[in-house]
Amino acid sequence: MNIAFLTAHEGVEQVELTEPWQAVTDAGHTPRLISVKPGRIQAFDHLDKADTFRVDEVVSDASVTDYAGLVLPGGVANPDFLRMDEQAVTFIRGFFEAGKPVAAICHAPWTLVEADVVRGRTLTSWPSVRTDIRNAGGIWVDEQVRICHSGPNTLITSRRPDDLEAFRSALLTELARQTAGAGTGS
Repeated sequence: MNIAFLTAHEGVEQVELTEPWQAVTDAGHTPRLISVKPGRIQAFDHLDKADTFRVDEVVSDASVTDYAGLVLPGGVANPDFLRMDEQAVTFIRGFFEAGKPVAAICHAPWTLVEADVVRGRTLTSWPSVRTDIRNAGGIWVDEQVRICHSGPNTLITSRRPDDLEAFRSALLTELARQTAGAGTGS
């Protein structure tokens, strides 16, 4: 299964990109880096520049139908840039409309707020995002990882890099569930 990892051109927290990416790869899926611009993205280790990563596809050319799920890594600047890009917001909303799983960590739920998909859902995030989630009609909880099944969607959220092990585990469990469902015709 192809799994989309959506980031802005800069500001993504590197470990929140690389650890879920490796977990998806190790599970036999194909992660693809989607961004708002072609070329390379600049990752960060908190506030310091880290590595750059090659973009596989520009969001304006990407189609939700090509992906089984979406991962939204955090970082402070990354989701703030994404929420200002209408094509990125539309792409995110498309996963909810298609009933496909979405996983977001740290500040990434800001993009979910912008996509207007948190109303009635229970999720977690970096603590400073909680008021935005509540104001958008979501229910914020302070938990390592939160899995919210709402309709056909599964939303997996986590608070911070320290929670990555739980985040990866929840993501892989959901992808395995999706794979099993696809194999049985359900």
